[in-house]
Amino acid sequence: MTAEAQARDPHSDIHSEEGALRGEHAGRSANPLVKVRGLAWLEFAKPDLVRAEAFARAFGFETACRTTDTLYLRGADAGSPCVVIRKGRRTRFLGPAFQAADGADVVKVANSMGVRATPIGEPLGGVGVSVLDPSGMPLRVVADVDQLPAIGAPAEPVFNFGSNRPRTNTPVRPPRTPARVQRLGHVVLMTSRYRESLQWYLDTLGLIVSDFLFYEGQRDRGPVMSFIRCDRGSEPADHHTLAMTLGPSNKYVHSAYEVSDLDTIAAGGEYLNDLGYHRSWGIGRHIQGSQIFDYWRDPDGFLVEHYADGDLFDSSLEPGWAPMTASGLAQWGPPATPDFLGTTLGREALETLRDSVTSLHNRDNEFDLRRLRGLLKVPTS
Repeated sequence: MTAEAQARDPHSDIHSEEGALRGEHAGRSANPLVKVRGLAWLEFAKPDLVRAEAFARAFGFETACRTTDTLYLRGADAGSPCVVIRKGRRTRFLGPAFQAADGADVVKVANSMGVRATPIGEPLGGVGVSVLDPSGMPLRVVADVDQLPAIGAPAEPVFNFGSNRPRTNTPVRPPRTPARVQRLGHVVLMTSRYRESLQWYLDTLGLIVSDFLFYEGQRDRGPVMSFIRCDRGSEPADHHTLAMTLGPSNKYVHSAYEVSDLDTIAAGGEYLNDLGYHRSWGIGRHIQGSQIFDYWRDPDGFLVEHYADGDLFDSSLEPGWAPMTASGLAQWGPPATPDFLGTTLGREALETLRDSVTSLHNRDNEFDLRRLRGLLKVPTS
């Protein structure tokens, strides 16, 4: 690449690893209350369970159980259902459930919040406690939930890479079928009380930060987004189980579900496209987390992601630091779309405008005028 081309290329130095400066956030708690193992499931409310199930099956979920008012969706891996959809009068996100190491840790969380742990009941089983994070987001911490057996896995694909070419006399023909969801990977939340909420998740649930992002020109004010993983010691964990970003409101941003490989993502995307569902952004490969991604809107407007080949970190890695820019969202792939960035003219943009005005007039949050200016620069940076 010529010097002139490098000057135009927004990724010419984006992959350089940059750690914390003196005095910046360490990205972990010195003495967390408990250390959760991962996400158990996400809960949503939707008025039309038939429509929700149709999209879920096209996206690649299996129906684990269905009652008159609740839909339980699972991936192919062993474990609990990874999405619970309850029939409600309006569409909304009801919160995540985090998997604790055991029931004793659930009781610890309950005691720290001054509430009681209770049995969850069928078909999930186990014990749990319902709490609110500092931004008011409801969540559960659960343990001893019933485990569904794995669904028989298809044959592992064989790839020819460079001089390593084991596939002979066998053509590749990925079927245009739903991308087989293996498991729930992560959820991304927006909060207007970012620093306080981040510290709560580190102190209470023992999560640790993999990467921080900051607004360009505002690093001195601290990060505005964090990709947060579970602390499993020397056992590798997903680059992020939870991601949090500062914004004018407290809400769900997207959730991500692992599939096996790029062919599965691409062929599954063609299947969704054939059915008329809306691709928000993809296919590409992220920088933070490295995963290959493909984002879709479900019929209720929720953003959901297929992903494959994500990073795994043990607890020894310290957080990376990088500016938050639109070009820094992917190593390759199409530019981030207005739909993904939330800048498309429509209901979501109007809600963001309304929430921004409200936050700027409310001093009980971190979203001030300077932060708004930083956020407005992201889509074109």
